[in-house]
Amino acid sequence: MSKVPGLLGALGAGLTRMGERLDERRAEAEARADADVGLDGSAALGSDDSPAPAEEPPAPEHVPAPPAYAPAVAARPDPVDAVPWGMRVAAEIGWRLLILAGTLWVLMRVISAVRLVVLAFVAALFITALLQPTVSRLKRMGLPRGLATAVTAISGFIVMGLIGWFVVWQVMDNLDTLSEKVQRGIDELKRWLLNSPFHVTEDQINQVAKNLSDTIGHNTNEITSAGLQGVTVLVEVLTGILLAMFSTLFLLYDGPRIWKWVLHLVPAQARPGVAGAGPRAWRTLTAYVRGTVIVALIDAIFIGLGIYFLHVPMAVPLSVFIFLFAFVPLVGAVVSGALAVVVALVTEGVFTAVMVLLVVLLVQQIEGHVLQPFILGRAVRVHPLAVVLSVAAGGLIGGIGGSVVAVPLVAVTNTVVGYLRAHAKENALRSARQAAQPPPDEEPEPGPDLAPAPAEK
Repeated sequence: MSKVPGLLGALGAGLTRMGERLDERRAEAEARADADVGLDGSAALGSDDSPAPAEEPPAPEHVPAPPAYAPAVAARPDPVDAVPWGMRVAAEIGWRLLILAGTLWVLMRVISAVRLVVLAFVAALFITALLQPTVSRLKRMGLPRGLATAVTAISGFIVMGLIGWFVVWQVMDNLDTLSEKVQRGIDELKRWLLNSPFHVTEDQINQVAKNLSDTIGHNTNEITSAGLQGVTVLVEVLTGILLAMFSTLFLLYDGPRIWKWVLHLVPAQARPGVAGAGPRAWRTLTAYVRGTVIVALIDAIFIGLGIYFLHVPMAVPLSVFIFLFAFVPLVGAVVSGALAVVVALVTEGVFTAVMVLLVVLLVQQIEGHVLQPFILGRAVRVHPLAVVLSVAAGGLIGGIGGSVVAVPLVAVTNTVVGYLRAHAKENALRSARQAAQPPPDEEPEPGPDLAPAPAEK
């Protein structure tokens, strides 16, 4: 019984200590709560523009390491590194080519929309390249620029007009004779077919003639619409001629000033290269036009003389056609020669046609191997494959005008690209030289004295 009061006293003391600890913890919790309320109140009492305190990001959770028996997973490479280098180069080139093709397509659409203006301006460039040396010569003789331009342009247009009038006069004068000879040639061809080993009967020939007449009779509306389109084409041709005349006058009179204005449209970094390439391109175009005119004139004269001495009708109009078709390289010579052979075959017979063919081939061989290399020179020499491809592409895009423009465009482009490449190479060499030289303000550091010491006496 004496131990009971001691046990009760120890139990009471333990409970007292436990109560004190609980009171201390409750006081600490209330103190923290009061501190938090005080901070919130001070933030609320502050200015509205003061930023709220940033919340602390939660601590990252600890990720346990994978177990030892788990298979190792290799890290995936960068997708750019996974693409082969050649494919990346092809992709870089491809999207640039797509942009370039889109730009060319838009440019072709714009040119086709204003084709008449473009062809008139190109014709004016050709005529200007042909007449510019005459203007320069007259200016050196003392004539003012305006008078020299007027004299040259008026003389050139008068000469071209007289040539056109003479051709039309010859065609109208020989039209009746040509129709009679064509009818005679058709009769001879009919007799030859009847006596030929092809066993063609007269009924078959008459049936073919009847079918042709029926086709013409049934297609009267189409022929009428074609005639109306011919009138429209004639109006467009006259408009293009007037535009070409005015453009030629201004190019002859203000050519250098127009070129300076064009240079101002070029970015400043590329302006020196373009300024150097322009005169070279103009010299190439001038050499091409003058050389082509001389070669075409020689072809027309000699083939025309051959046709005249073989008594083929319309020798002068055929010579003019040969001269005009000579501006379309390769293809024009074939077409004009074939036209002369067909006229000789229909009007004079097989022997005369064979002789005309020999004359055409002889003159064209002399032209291709002697005249063009000597007159045109290396400045405008273009590979025959490039000539054929450019003429075909120009014909598909712009018809006869595109075929005429294609070869000089290729020649001028070749000259410009060659000069720009040489200009860029020269600039690179100059920059490398300047980088290798020391700046002018800094003196070179003195090196060791390598001079041999004087020999002692």
